[in-house]
Amino acid sequence: MKIDFNKNNDGLVPAIIQDVKTKNVLMLGYMDQEALDVTQETKRVTFFSRSKRRLWTKGEESGNFLNLVSIKNDCDNDTLLVMVNPEGPTCHKGTDTCWAGDNTQNFGFLTELEEIITSRKEHQDDEKSYVASLFKKGINKIAQKVGEEAVETVIEAKDDNDELFLNESADLLFHYLILLQAKGYTLKDIVKVLESRH
Repeated sequence: MKIDFNKNNDGLVPAIIQDVKTKNVLMLGYMDQEALDVTQETKRVTFFSRSKRRLWTKGEESGNFLNLVSIKNDCDNDTLLVMVNPEGPTCHKGTDTCWAGDNTQNFGFLTELEEIITSRKEHQDDEKSYVASLFKKGINKIAQKVGEEAVETVIEAKDDNDELFLNESADLLFHYLILLQAKGYTLKDIVKVLESRH
């Protein structure tokens, strides 16, 4: 890995710190060659502090270390992407990230869909909501719908109509997300089980 530490005439390059598991950006720091070397040797992320004018290891005072997983340089060789396993909050203000965000796993649109399903579960009196009506009918009806969608997905998998197969697959996943919440779980719980098997 070749890094251009002289590009900005200060011997420093930005280091973007990202959680290897959640993929959330935790903070931005700066490294010089020595900080990079120390990080690679100790496996704990170390920066060059521009205010203190010295090396500092994240967590040296708080105990909230950033454990190194990998480092990549960008296409111009002047920025680092540092993947870490954080120990505790990253920001000195006590938040998970330096942008005051929570460092929770996010599945993009599926997370949004789970939030909608949660809202419908909490408002079962909404007569216009299909999801609310399923929750109102109870676990047996929800489980039955998952079974029906699973069978329909299998049937479409054996045919050559990709559009029907994808639509049935979407229906299956949608109803499975409802079933998970009916049982008090989310995708995160399933991911934990899969990770434990990996």
